[in-house]
This record gives sequence, structure tokens and C-alpha cells, in this order.
Amino acid sequence: LGRWPRVILEGALKMAIFLRYMFLCTRLKDLHRVFEYHGAEHKTIACYEAGLPLTVENIRRQSRFHPRCGTSFLFVVIIVSILVSSLVFPYINWQNIWVRIGVKLLLLVPTVGVTYEFNRAVGAHDNKLTRILSAPGMWMQNFTTNEPDDSMLEVAIEAVKLVLPKEKGKDKW
Repeated sequence: LGRWPRVILEGALKMAIFLRYMFLCTRLKDLHRVFEYHGAEHKTIACYEAGLPLTVENIRRQSRFHPRCGTSFLFVVIIVSILVSSLVFPYINWQNIWVRIGVKLLLLVPTVGVTYEFNRAVGAHDNKLTRILSAPGMWMQNFTTNEPDDSMLEVAIEAVKLVLPKEKGKDKW
């Protein structure tokens, strides 16, 4: 295979494996409840970020999708790793698996760093561009968040209260 078919094939395989894994997770009954708690966490953070009091009524109205979610982060890591691989691996010996693994591990640090900054940027701004850029990751949250019940929202409220800073303004993430 040539350079671009190999890059496209590897990228498609990475994405297919990730999407399949996410889909299979939604089929596990035990994880459904975990995903409800994940939705409760997102709703509670959204309520807090909106400056509303953390009450079940206020939180219930919030979205279960959040731009700085770990699911979005993982999705973007895969996209960035595909882009980085397409730029770096044409210059690496494809025949030596150990060189390939070593370089992939070394590239993990800048890949995760770029992804982290991307995730922060789209989470910090709400405009047309950031909504477009975050849309695929937000869509992925359909797999990993479900609507929680009120008892889960109460748990999320208590969890968030435990990590809130004592001083106002010290929570600028």
C-alpha cells in the first residue's frame, strides 16, 4: 500500500474500533446506570457554569451534553492521532514494529496536549466555529450519557459541592 491509502485505512480502523466499542458499551445493562450518572454530572456542571443554584429543578433543565467531556476528548485524540500519524509515519520505517510502537508512544504526549488545549478552547467559547468543531464529540456523548433520575442529580450535587473552591472566581477552568 502507498502512503495515503495506509493512512486512510489506519484512521478508518481506529475510528471503527472506537465507535464499535462505544456502541457495545451502550448495550451493557450495567453501564446504562453509569451513563445516567455521567449525564447527571454534565447537567450539574452546566447548572453551576450557568450561575444557577444547584437544585434538582435547575439541574433537570440542563443538557446532558458538555463540550469538555472525556468522551469528546477521546474522540478528538483519535482524530489528532490520525493527523499526526499521517504527517510523521511516511518518514518512519514501517517494517520495524518496535520503531513504530516507540514513535507512537512518543507522539502520544503532544497528541494529548494538543487535544487537551482543543477541548479547553471549545469548552471556553460558545460561537458558531466552536459549536461546529465540538459537534462530533458532542454527538459521541449520545453513547456515554443518559438522562438521570432525581436521586442521581442529588448525588451529583453533593459531588460537585465537595470540589467547589471556597473563594469565588478560583474555579476558572
